[in-house]
Amino acid sequence: MKHYELLFVVKPTLTEEETTSKFDFIKGVVEKNGCEIKAIKDMGIRKLAYEIEKFERGHYFVLYYTATPSALEEILRNLRLTEEVIRFLNVKFEKKKEIAQWEKLAKAASEKKEEKSAPKAEPKAEPKAEPKAEEPKVEEPKVETPKEEAPKVEAPKVEEPKAEEAPVVEETPAEVKPEKDAE
Repeated sequence: MKHYELLFVVKPTLTEEETTSKFDFIKGVVEKNGCEIKAIKDMGIRKLAYEIEKFERGHYFVLYYTATPSALEEILRNLRLTEEVIRFLNVKFEKKKEIAQWEKLAKAASEKKEEKSAPKAEPKAEPKAEPKAEEPKVEEPKVETPKEEAPKVEAPKVEEPKAEEAPVVEETPAEVKPEKDAE
């Protein structure tokens, strides 16, 4: 089995329930084809690098999974047919270094998911120590800086041409026709 990372972007106009149902559908397609999902990362709504289908934002999801090449064809076919998915990218990790990086990414994504789902422990209330004698507070003197006014810049005056100075256009009399070069 090969290691893959699938990133897909869902339309931002979907409600939270519709987004969850589309994600579950794609996750089901991946699992139905015999793939093993190692980690899931919900990246939320983000701005796209460029406009896609008149959308400037999209809801990003990342799946880290292992699959056979034959199962991959069915997964990609379903992604192409799903109208709510506006873009997807499937990356295959082959070399040992790439697989080691894939495992780090999958581990980090699964740890973040566990942190979100685990309830946070409430901080324990520490016993209050007896207050010590308060030291006199020293107030710092307030220094007011004079507000400097920006120097006023006058716009350069533009002189409009006067009617008297309008260029005179000479008209040729109607009788005089320009001569054509007869060659």
